[in-house]
Amino acid sequence: MTPQVTLRRPTQPAEAASAASAHEGEPRGRYLVMLSLTALGVVFGDIGTSPLYALRECFFGEHAVAVTAANVLGVLSLIFWALILVISVKYLTFILRADNRGEGGILALMALARPEARGTPARLPRLAAFGIFGAALLYGDGMITPSISVLSAVEGLEVATPVFRPYVIPITVGILVALFLLQRRGTAGVGAIFGPVTLVWFTTLAGLGIRQIIREPSVLAAVSPLHAVDFFVRNGVIGFFVLGAVFLVVTGGEAMYADMGHFGRRPIRLAWFGLVLPALLLNYFGQGALLLHTPEAAHNPFYRLAPGWALIPLVVLATAATVIASQAVISGAFSLTMQAVQLGFSPRVHIDHTSAEEFGQIYIPGINWTLMLACIALVIGFRTSSNLAAAYGVAVTTDMVFASILFFAVLRGRWRWSVWAALALVGAFLTMDLSFWGANIVKVPDGGWVPLAVAATIFTLMTTWKRGRGILARRLNSTSIPFDAFLEGLIAHPPVRVPGTAVFMTGNPGATPPALLHNLKHNQVLHEQVVLLTVVMEEVPHVPRSRRMQLEELGGGFYRLTARYGYMEEPDVPKVLTQAGRLGLHTDLMRTTFFLGREHLIASRKRGMALWREKLFALLTRNATSATAFFRIPPNRVVEMGMQIEI
Repeated sequence: MTPQVTLRRPTQPAEAASAASAHEGEPRGRYLVMLSLTALGVVFGDIGTSPLYALRECFFGEHAVAVTAANVLGVLSLIFWALILVISVKYLTFILRADNRGEGGILALMALARPEARGTPARLPRLAAFGIFGAALLYGDGMITPSISVLSAVEGLEVATPVFRPYVIPITVGILVALFLLQRRGTAGVGAIFGPVTLVWFTTLAGLGIRQIIREPSVLAAVSPLHAVDFFVRNGVIGFFVLGAVFLVVTGGEAMYADMGHFGRRPIRLAWFGLVLPALLLNYFGQGALLLHTPEAAHNPFYRLAPGWALIPLVVLATAATVIASQAVISGAFSLTMQAVQLGFSPRVHIDHTSAEEFGQIYIPGINWTLMLACIALVIGFRTSSNLAAAYGVAVTTDMVFASILFFAVLRGRWRWSVWAALALVGAFLTMDLSFWGANIVKVPDGGWVPLAVAATIFTLMTTWKRGRGILARRLNSTSIPFDAFLEGLIAHPPVRVPGTAVFMTGNPGATPPALLHNLKHNQVLHEQVVLLTVVMEEVPHVPRSRRMQLEELGGGFYRLTARYGYMEEPDVPKVLTQAGRLGLHTDLMRTTFFLGREHLIASRKRGMALWREKLFALLTRNATSATAFFRIPPNRVVEMGMQIEI
């Protein structure tokens, strides 16, 4: 069988120990400030560029309302309370506490939620499905975010002069192509300027807003929630649909949770409450003040905040900010793909590490080019950021709904909250989430179907791969020989032994690897030292070095070696063998041969999956990155043993 990592949940004592270590040494002082500055560019890039288009869509979009004083104050009140309740309360106060050994994100939340389903097997697949579909939605978001962000920034050139109008789309496409071409170089060099540039961006947002608020200080009355209530009373159904545009101000909130592992809770909270939230509110209120004074500015209130001489510099700064926001989303897609591979929801893919010092800096060519082509197609197809806004929000609102459901499972299973307390908190979250979701769902015919179609496709691929691997493992195990019985027969009838070490990778430690049986059958020899290697992926981000390896001597020159990794780590088989010397297993890589199985899958009508899914699984298997590359095994030390299997 082709080597495939085994997924297991760790024992509770190990979880507790690792969770404790994850929170030791909270950053303080200058280090805390530096981390917070770095987090500005990575964590808040998406939400920080929302002022470019969010308020405009409320008064100039598909479901816009008239630019009246009452409507302006009502929309601003909705924006204010959305940022407070969704970001400050839901995510920063509660969701960020649900870390899986310091890591966040929808897959980490799924891993935390699933143990709650022990003893209730019927619920476990549902919880996993929420996490998988939530992760799939992020790919759709990853296609739209760079497109709408860069396009909305470049559209500022039209405000400066109509001469640039024919060049907006070509310039946007050029910037996107350059952005994706640079991905192979990694983010180490560019990342050094992310924080300072974003600091200038948020400072500029605040300054532009203050300038207009001074002219119309009455706009500050929108802090009262009564204006939001009055807005709905006066506008009815149309007012509800405006929530779809209001939601644009909180897109990117899920990135705070996903990036928690890079920075920790304290730097993210400090950056949000110390700079990001005040800057965003000042800018939105400044745009509102401008509309109160100049209603005709509704077609692009952000750029109308700036004086004429500052328009071109502001476009350049906005473009830099959107590139940074896009970079964070693209890097997130790479990280999400690696996690999906490690957790067994995706075929192996080629992963390049772009930094020798930072593990998280990776580049996945297939994902990069797919995102680039998708972004270009979206820009050319939708033409304007207003049209793209119709597709934006559906994926993120759906993802937030799933996050709330999974968080309920964490509250009950991990934190042992009472059912009523958990229902009260999550019920409040879902009230907000479902309101935004309902307002966004009307966007589906106008482009919202794009991220949903992408998510449905990726969800189908992920679940097909996961189920197919399970069926394949059962097919192989049903015909496998228990290793104890194999060893007894081997001792009774010993074959010829040759010098060196043979390594057979297996996902079932108790069974004899098929490659071992085929090698013995065809070559009729065994190496002096035989290692049965199992790689176990645990549902935690990182496995402590003390738990990395376990060695068991089986007799007759056989050893069983188990290597454990978290879903944020990559297996390195040669390194494992070298480190196993500390446990008593001594190998010389130049005298070691790796025997791998390669299956040729044949779709059949056996019970398992639908025939079309079996064919899809076979196609995914043929196109997966080789086990040799994935496990970093020297190609000149590998022998592959082929076999045909009906699935």
